[in-house]
Amino acid sequence: MSSRDDMLARVRRNQPAGVALPEVPLFDAVVHDFRSNLERMGGEFFEGKPARLIARKFSGARVIVSTVPEVNGNRPLPQDPRDLEGVDVGVVRARFGVAETGSVWLSERELGMNALGFLPQHLVVLLDPKAIVPNLHHAYRHPAFREARYAVLMTGPSATADIEGILVRGAQGIRSLTVVLS
Repeated sequence: MSSRDDMLARVRRNQPAGVALPEVPLFDAVVHDFRSNLERMGGEFFEGKPARLIARKFSGARVIVSTVPEVNGNRPLPQDPRDLEGVDVGVVRARFGVAETGSVWLSERELGMNALGFLPQHLVVLLDPKAIVPNLHHAYRHPAFREARYAVLMTGPSATADIEGILVRGAQGIRSLTVVLS
């Protein structure tokens, strides 16, 4: 054995045990960006228990349709979209969010019925903070795009403005979009 090999063997024997690198969370910045971009587009952002938030924020809601187990609705998802006419609050879970735009991605799987994203007065979307991607480039590479027949990137409530800049929310769809990290 050469002196070089002997020296390297002694170094290897006397090295301290390896230590795993610490987990570095990458989603803190994307959550911040997601929130600011969502709010800029008229959406609302909350963290916490979705059922409590809905009870507090929509205390006057008579009809709630939920497609998620975390929130009990008082009416099941109907078979006919026309039966969504009187729904005050729809509750769904997004597959992922996009920090760059403050958007949530919903498909027929999450909505149960595509019209649930547009016909209720208010839409509450549950979102796992780990499911937020940084930008649209990442969003379009998400496997969910290949699985869905229908999908929408929703950013804020429906809105329109006339030539004088008068903004009206809910003119062609939901009046409010609330995203709850959960």
